Amino acid sequence: MFSRILLFDIDGTLLLSGRAGYRALTRTFEELFGVPRGFDDIPVAGRTDELILTAAADRAGVAIDAAARARFHRRYCELFAEEIHFPGPRKGLMPGVSRLLEVLAGNDAVRCGLVTGNFARPARIKLEHFDLWRYFGFGAYGDDAPVRDALVPIAVERARRVRVEVRRPGDVVVIGDTPLDVQCAAAAGARCVAVATGSYDEGALREAGAHAVLPDFSDSETAVATLLAGEEAAP
Repeated sequence: MFSRILLFDIDGTLLLSGRAGYRALTRTFEELFGVPRGFDDIPVAGRTDELILTAAADRAGVAIDAAARARFHRRYCELFAEEIHFPGPRKGLMPGVSRLLEVLAGNDAVRCGLVTGNFARPARIKLEHFDLWRYFGFGAYGDDAPVRDALVPIAVERARRVRVEVRRPGDVVVIGDTPLDVQCAAAAGARCVAVATGSYDEGALREAGAHAVLPDFSDSETAVATLLAGEEAAP
């Protein structure tokens, strides 16, 4: 039984994969649909992989039915498992992430999960590559729902299935780096702690409505205190 659920985004919040996802998406799109560079300039920050694929297909004039989406998903997962091993720009963990997750893992009052736009299989591949998968017991992913706002309730229900107590929406904290992370927390009545390690600065994240904003997780003591603050005590 736990009193606080922390739901982490992955890209820009915990780590950067060095554009492994972009490379795998691009290779898959060209291989299956014959369209090169299909994801160039498609907005990705905070969006689900499902919506990103739909946007690329619409722009390219490619009709994708359920069978084609399934083929795309399978091949993308295969290619992502290759691409994650190659170097890329800024590839690595965000400052303080390892220490923060270690501290949280030792706190019996919290459980950590995921809310990410990544498809589930690439999310696991990515986190296993950086030795982070072991910290997360449940989550919701881009193949659970196309709209991010639907993901927090899915993650909470999965937490309940593994006997994690959720007494009220304020016991759920979403941690992310984009306004869409803030929005999905608000849609579920959860708190949001934003971190300015992605494409948005602290001012933009505060303006989006985050309850608290951190520059990064390098000060683990401050990060933990902020994540575990009550609704009335949030900075």
